[in-house]
Amino acid sequence: MEPRPESPRPQGAPRWVAMYCRPAEQTWRTAAESPHRSPVLHALGEMTQTLRARGDEVTFTLWGPKDGDWHRFDTPRTSGTPLTSGTPPKSGTSVPQPTGLSERMTGRRHQVLLSGLSKAGLYDLSPEDDATVQALAERLDEAAVRRVAHWLAAAAAR
Repeated sequence: MEPRPESPRPQGAPRWVAMYCRPAEQTWRTAAESPHRSPVLHALGEMTQTLRARGDEVTFTLWGPKDGDWHRFDTPRTSGTPLTSGTPPKSGTSVPQPTGLSERMTGRRHQVLLSGLSKAGLYDLSPEDDATVQALAERLDEAAVRRVAHWLAAAAAR
């Protein structure tokens, strides 16, 4: 794996800026910027999920104000670390095949969990993480999923 160039400091007055680098390009580009951190983290999470779903390999960095100057902050996660030490369920387990409404509801629960994880700063999910989120979405009801997402958002606010 080739080393990526170091992220350059953004120009102008300090604000929240997310930058990304693709290995093929070897250049850093701005992904999102705002005077507030929350929208930049949300955009960073959405972009990460989209690019990982496409199979793209990218590196992100987050810049923001600290003591009136630019400061580079660690992004909350890297793609190599799973969220859980548990293993996803084996494919041989009997899970009913989703149909129509149940498939849409499972997709909705999956989306709610991903949103909660993103608000908690856990947006760069590994394949093991995604399998675990999918297993939770299939097994938990809507109220339990909303409660878990609430816990994640509350933990992020601290």
